[in-house]
Amino acid sequence: MTTSTTDESSAATPLLDLQALVVAVRRRRRLWCLMALLGLLAGTAVAVLMPPPPTALTKVLVVHKEDQPNDTGTLIRTDVALLGTTRIAGEALRTLKSTEKPENFIQDYRGTGLTNNLLQIDVTGDSDADAVARAKALADAFVADHVRRMRDTAKAEAKALLDQRDRMRDELAEVNKAIGGRSPDSDPTASASIESLFARRAELNSRIADFDERAAEARTGTPKLIAGTQIVDAPRAVPHSLPKAAATNAAIGLVLGLVVGLALAAVGTVVADRPVLRRQIAANLGASVVAELRRTLRGPAGRWQLPRTRAARERLTVSLARTVRGAAEPVSLLELGCARTTGAIALDVARELATEGPVAVIDGLPGPELAKRRQEPGDPTVVGAERAAAVPRQARRIGVGSVAPGTAWSDLHQLGGQTVLVVRAGHSSAAWLHTVARQLADQRIPVVGVVLVDPDPRDRTDGTLWDGRHTAPHRPHERPARQHGTGQPRTERPSVPAARVPYSDQEAR
Repeated sequence: MTTSTTDESSAATPLLDLQALVVAVRRRRRLWCLMALLGLLAGTAVAVLMPPPPTALTKVLVVHKEDQPNDTGTLIRTDVALLGTTRIAGEALRTLKSTEKPENFIQDYRGTGLTNNLLQIDVTGDSDADAVARAKALADAFVADHVRRMRDTAKAEAKALLDQRDRMRDELAEVNKAIGGRSPDSDPTASASIESLFARRAELNSRIADFDERAAEARTGTPKLIAGTQIVDAPRAVPHSLPKAAATNAAIGLVLGLVVGLALAAVGTVVADRPVLRRQIAANLGASVVAELRRTLRGPAGRWQLPRTRAARERLTVSLARTVRGAAEPVSLLELGCARTTGAIALDVARELATEGPVAVIDGLPGPELAKRRQEPGDPTVVGAERAAAVPRQARRIGVGSVAPGTAWSDLHQLGGQTVLVVRAGHSSAAWLHTVARQLADQRIPVVGVVLVDPDPRDRTDGTLWDGRHTAPHRPHERPARQHGTGQPRTERPSVPAARVPYSDQEAR
């Protein structure tokens, strides 16, 4: 049975790999940690360099004649709007004997409706005392204006009622005069007219009494409104604590910076499309990940991690030396994003093989990674790629080169007939990894495997390709076969139970 999962895996690849996104964002922790730190520093700087001005507040109880239990706050919003008028601001400034313009003073205070009848006034000033004085003058001006409006409204209403009452009295006097000038015994028709006049007089008396009562209620209700509208919380300065403000602003800046940093890291990850998982790098290069080399950290963490990293480096050196020994052609190490590490690995492998005979390292790196490296006693010979022809045939050759953008692909044959790719995780885009695989296939340079540098420590994906030539040792009954349309070999295996073939990561583990 022929097994080929490349096309199936490509078709099943999701548009957005959440696991890869999380890993890539975590790898860019320097970015979002830096943004969080900048946000924290910015918040602290704002609290220190731009402290809030001295502020005073007071609360005023405002009673309205139209108060209703189901009021939605329309009346108190009207009071807030009236507080922001130049009339009240001008009256407060006259009390303060200030020459400031009311239009400018309005910008220094604001009103807030706490309930349907409670108004809070916040005022800023040059000092705490100035802010308290401005708040008191403003509250007094508002209360005086509100009381004056209530009195004017009550007077206008009472006057309208009394005027209507006086008109009714004049009409009543005419009715009484008409009744006094007629006798009910003179004519039956006159008797009916007198009865209607009596009914009209009774109606007028009732309405006059009603107008008197309503006018009295209007006068009586005004004192209640005036007495109810008052300052219930005397103006006082708002205390300001610099440490508390700095801590609050720093926390807000930290959260905002962290959110912005995570967003930038996520967007940058999606746009850059740089694979970081083993399965992604293996799929894009068309070769299996055969070894990993973690990055050595600096400082105390690096010293703690050094023994484990050294052991991994030694295992990698032994493995690559075994590969070079068993290869029929010279093997090269081609780097992508890790030139220094690749040069060090090549020298380690050359030292391992130097005990068996002469070894020469062909330096094809674009920079002076090996040419200017300090030579130690017993180090292998390092020659440039232009002098590769001068290396004796009996000497074992290990080429070191690069497949970064700008590589001269036709010169890679001078480094070796087959290669091991040393790739740094998250360094190159998926498109460039495809380009590397295609160019190496065009040059007919088979890829023995991929050494992944700086992998994600939480990556649990499988970097083995089961349809590649160098992904796993072939069994005696397996033979290589060519894939359709790719030029890459694959393995034909006899039919085996599905449970024994690890096609997925879960089954492999």
